[in-house]
Amino acid sequence: MQRTVIKDIKDSLGKEIVLCGFVQTIRDQGSIKFIQLRDITGLVQVVVFKSSDAFVITKDLSIESVVKVVGKPKEEKQAPGGIEVAADKIEILSNADPDLPIPVVFEKGGEDADITKRLDWRWIDLRKPKNLQIFKLWTALEKGFRSYVNENDYVFVYSPSFMSAPSESGADVFEAKYFERKAYLAQSPQFYKQMAMASGFEKVFMTGPVFRAEKSFTTRHMTEFTGWDFEISYIESHNDVMDEEERMLIAAFTKVKEDLDLDLDIPTAPFPRITMAKAKEMLAKKNIKSEKEHDLSPEEERVLWELIKKEHNHDFVFVTDWHKSVRPFYHIRYEDNPDITKSFDLLYKGLEITTGAQREHRYEILKVQAEEKGLDIKELSGYLNFFKYGCPPHGGAGIGPGRIVMQMLELDSVKEATFLPRDVKRLTP
Repeated sequence: MQRTVIKDIKDSLGKEIVLCGFVQTIRDQGSIKFIQLRDITGLVQVVVFKSSDAFVITKDLSIESVVKVVGKPKEEKQAPGGIEVAADKIEILSNADPDLPIPVVFEKGGEDADITKRLDWRWIDLRKPKNLQIFKLWTALEKGFRSYVNENDYVFVYSPSFMSAPSESGADVFEAKYFERKAYLAQSPQFYKQMAMASGFEKVFMTGPVFRAEKSFTTRHMTEFTGWDFEISYIESHNDVMDEEERMLIAAFTKVKEDLDLDLDIPTAPFPRITMAKAKEMLAKKNIKSEKEHDLSPEEERVLWELIKKEHNHDFVFVTDWHKSVRPFYHIRYEDNPDITKSFDLLYKGLEITTGAQREHRYEILKVQAEEKGLDIKELSGYLNFFKYGCPPHGGAGIGPGRIVMQMLELDSVKEATFLPRDVKRLTP
C-alpha cells in the first residue's frame, strides 16, 4: 500500500492508509495510547487501543523513533488538526535511544538547549518544525531567484573552489597544499564571473561555497557560506546592477509569499539609494560615531536602516560610492573623482546582504589599480589576461542568502539559517 503523507489524510477518511514518520510524543492512558506522529508535511494524532495488535509494539516505543502506521483516519474534534488515526498495525522502522541529547519538543516551561549544543546535534535540532520552515523558505527564495534568471536568459556557470591566487584584496584566505604548490580556497567566484563576461556570456548566475578565513565571532559571519552571484555585460554604470538586483529580489520575495504562509512585505522598486558620504552625514546628525571613515559598523547599518524605514517605509537601502581604500582593485572608479568607486552594499533590515559594483574592464587600468593595492602582477596574470583581448563593460554582485533568511525570520544568528555552519571553532558535524 502506498504511503500517505499527513497533509493528505483528510482525503482518505474511513479508508485504510499507511503513514510513516517520527514519534513526537507518547501519552499513555492505560488502555489507550496517543502518539503524535510527524512527517515533513505536518502532525497527526494516532490512537492505539489495547485491543489492537499495535498496542504491544508501543511498549518498546521511544520518542523520535521512526515508525510505519497502518490504520483508518476519522474526524475527531478533540484531536490536533481535527483528525485522528486509529492504528491497526505499527512497525518500528528505527528505534531512537530514549536519552535524547537535546529536546525536539520541550515540555511546557522547559528551555531549549543553547545554540552551541544544538549545532553539535544539528540533525536532531533540524527535526523541529520551525527549523524545517527555515529551509522551506531557503527553497522558495532560490526558486524565485532562479525563476527570474531563467526567464531573463542568464547562463548558469559553476566555478572552482581552488584558486592559484586570492580573489579579494585585504581579506584573509585559506591556504591549501595543492600537490607541490600552494592554492587558495575561493573567497568569491568573482574572477570567473568576469571571465564569463570576457567569454561573451553577457549574463551569468551561479551558486556555490565561499570561504573566508576571518577570525570573526559574530552572529553574521562564518568561515564558509553559500553565495549567489550574478554578472551582466554592457552596463552604463553600477546603477544597472542595482536595478537588476531589485528585480531579482522582488521575484524571490514574491515566490516566498506565494509558497509559504509568511507575513512578509514584498519590496517595491526603486529601492532607496544613498551615497556613503550622505549615509555618514545622516548618522552624524544622530550622533552615531563612525569607527571607520570609509566603512559602516553594524550599529551604523542598523541605525541607517531605521532612518530609511522612517523616511521611505522601505526595508532595503543601497549605500553607494565607496572609497577605493575599502574596495577591491577591480572596482571601477569615477573619472572625475578617482578615489571613489562605482560600488554599493545593499542593506536589508539593517544588515549588509550584498556587495556589488561596476568592474574595471580595461587591462592597463586594472594593472595599475592592482599595483596600488600591493598585489603581485605576475601572480594575477591569469586573471588580467581575461581583459587583454577585449572585454565588455560589466558589473555584478555577490549575495548572501543566509543573511536574507536570517533577517526575514528575525533569527538571532546566520548560523541558524545555515544547514551545517562552519566558523572558527566548528568543523563538525
